[in-house]
Amino acid sequence: MAEVRALEANDVIAVEKAWTHVRGNLRRSAGQRLFDQWLKPVVLIDESTAESIRLGLPSSFMTQWVKNNYSERLLLEFKAVLPQVRSVTLETMVESAKRVVKAETLAAPAAPPSERPAFEPRFTFDRFVTDTSNRVAFNASLALAGSGNPLFSPLYLHSSTGQGKTHLMHAIGHAFLDANPHATAIYMPAERFMFEFVQALRAKDTHSFKARLRSVDLLMIDDLQFIGGKDATQEEFFHTVNEFMGGGKRLVIAADRAPQALEGFEARLVSRLGAGLVADIKPPELDLRRAIVQRKLDEMPQVAMPEEVVELLSARITSNVRELEGALNRLVAYAQLNDEAITIDFATQTLGEVLRATQRRITIDEIQRAVSSHFEVKQIDLISERRAVAIARPRQIAMYLAKRLTTRSLPEIGRKFGNRDHSTVIHAVRRIEDLRGKDVEIDSAVRTLMRQLENA
Repeated sequence: MAEVRALEANDVIAVEKAWTHVRGNLRRSAGQRLFDQWLKPVVLIDESTAESIRLGLPSSFMTQWVKNNYSERLLLEFKAVLPQVRSVTLETMVESAKRVVKAETLAAPAAPPSERPAFEPRFTFDRFVTDTSNRVAFNASLALAGSGNPLFSPLYLHSSTGQGKTHLMHAIGHAFLDANPHATAIYMPAERFMFEFVQALRAKDTHSFKARLRSVDLLMIDDLQFIGGKDATQEEFFHTVNEFMGGGKRLVIAADRAPQALEGFEARLVSRLGAGLVADIKPPELDLRRAIVQRKLDEMPQVAMPEEVVELLSARITSNVRELEGALNRLVAYAQLNDEAITIDFATQTLGEVLRATQRRITIDEIQRAVSSHFEVKQIDLISERRAVAIARPRQIAMYLAKRLTTRSLPEIGRKFGNRDHSTVIHAVRRIEDLRGKDVEIDSAVRTLMRQLENA
């Protein structure tokens, strides 16, 4: 029993040391203000073990934010120190029910209030990749961040999650304060606006809350949809919008839908929100996704990633930019932690769940139809025994696409192409991979077909 207790004590010490190390890394990488706002409140729950780390936060909103932005990073950080760690869970604490390891001694002193707001260092205009799907929103954001009187206010950005709204808001903050060093700015999610307003009501000090927000030169409110149905909060927000519009000051608002589609919002507030410039961001097309991956890789010169892996990420992760960047970061991190080269097989294995979750169900029959139409051959020829190059090459391309765009096994793909052996499929895939690096026409045909099938 004494030996068991000694082992348990050693376990606790190892976990606490690992947590100290992880917190230090997060503080250095996130920057002091971002760390203080979101990561400093994270505490280690003392029921944690060397295999299962449990972290607690004081509110469900903060818990969700850290989950969205740091869950995978936390797991990788802990694994780097404690290889036996299998999971890191984030929980909203109930103070009376949870015991935690005190973290105050691990946290650096808070930054003085005179420093600029905690805008994410990575989210700048020069790191935002544009095309027709987001160019209006980008140019509008750039214009609002400039010097002089704003041409419009508010700027209302809307899109589904993970398309770049928050990136643009932080970029506006960076650029505006760089151009106006003595100006002031505030960025906050709508739920934070609601929380602080309710706290001010309870403390009977709404004057301080209003004065702080309305005194700044630039106010940015993210995820506005979350205050739908909150009448008192909307009333205060409506007056805040009026103050900024009347004073000719900069106001930026982001939500997951257009003003007219917001649920639980008063008509007069919807009217105010649409009075400035409304700019939407559409889901990224294949070329933009490819450019985003390439931009990220340009910032990681030590990472060697084959073109076929870039194509896999770009073609298969289509829902939003955040998931695409997350998949890329995961792939690079796993390769570095395991000291492995990034190959198509490594990428498929590492991102298996992600690829399956995001994949549109493209069928082999669809691929065969698309290939036969593109090369002007009969679909039946693709499953025939004919070996002429005019038939064999399209057949190999179809097999290659079936391997890349479906979850079918090699034997299943072979059966769909005239009951061919799986080794024939492997040969076709390798042959097309090789030709894509040498033959511009083959590479162009494959890219065109992938774009066509994905956007069908």
